[in-house]
Amino acid sequence: MADAEGLKAADNYGLDIPVSAQSYYLKGLEYADWGIKDRMSRIFNKKSGKTVMLAFDHGYIMGPTSGLERIDLSIVPLLEYADSIMCSRGILRSCIPPTFNKPISLRFSAGTTILNELNDECIIDVDEAIRLNASCMAIMVSVGGKYEAKTIQNLVRTADAGNKYGIPTLGVTAVGKELVRDARYLSLATRVIAENGATFVKTYYCEKDFEKVVAACPVPIVIAGGKKLPENEALEVAYKAISDGASGVDMGRNVFQSEDPIAMIKAVKGVVHDGLSAVQGFELYNDLKQIL
Repeated sequence: MADAEGLKAADNYGLDIPVSAQSYYLKGLEYADWGIKDRMSRIFNKKSGKTVMLAFDHGYIMGPTSGLERIDLSIVPLLEYADSIMCSRGILRSCIPPTFNKPISLRFSAGTTILNELNDECIIDVDEAIRLNASCMAIMVSVGGKYEAKTIQNLVRTADAGNKYGIPTLGVTAVGKELVRDARYLSLATRVIAENGATFVKTYYCEKDFEKVVAACPVPIVIAGGKKLPENEALEVAYKAISDGASGVDMGRNVFQSEDPIAMIKAVKGVVHDGLSAVQGFELYNDLKQIL
């Protein structure tokens, strides 16, 4: 306790200075809890308002897919360049050094693998997210699929737990035969996910009317990288999505399966944060390949 002797009376009240009205910089989160905003501020760059997430949670349904056979060799060297990482708790504990201090988008659902029908999932305990200092909990939602009701229930339970402890929920549009990558389906899926409590949404980009998908979703949208594309095409997708209002990208295979993963993630960051065009991003990628 401070020593009471010698204390000066408070006199710096700034009576001639109005109290500033602070506004939060991410869409739809003005009225979110302080803890939610704090964690979202770790994920999203406060200058650009965007994020480049590095996803390597594929193994939870696909096993050791190409590029993820050795996380210590393929992913750990990339960590410093990502704004946030998305992975499962098993990989986090076994392979990711805690000294990197990157915001963690924790894969919060688990269930069937590619050997079975996808999206029959359960969720893990919120205590795990707290123990692992997760910045958000990522939950799969299968809109239009056989497990729609179950995965929406998972989302609701995750959002409830997240709101209790100040941890954001990332609602992820599930892959499946019902997934149609057009504005009509993506607008439905992203809106349903947001309406059921997601703090932000991960979905796919579509060429036509994606700006309408973004406009109809009341919270930030981050696009999934999807299957491996040639580097120039992946950068084109990132550029178009950001131009149409997306708040970032969550790329996995288009980074860790790239010919030069470090050059690629730096080029993606150039497009997302620095306003580079797809052409400029690809030029940066080729330049970095020569020196990295």
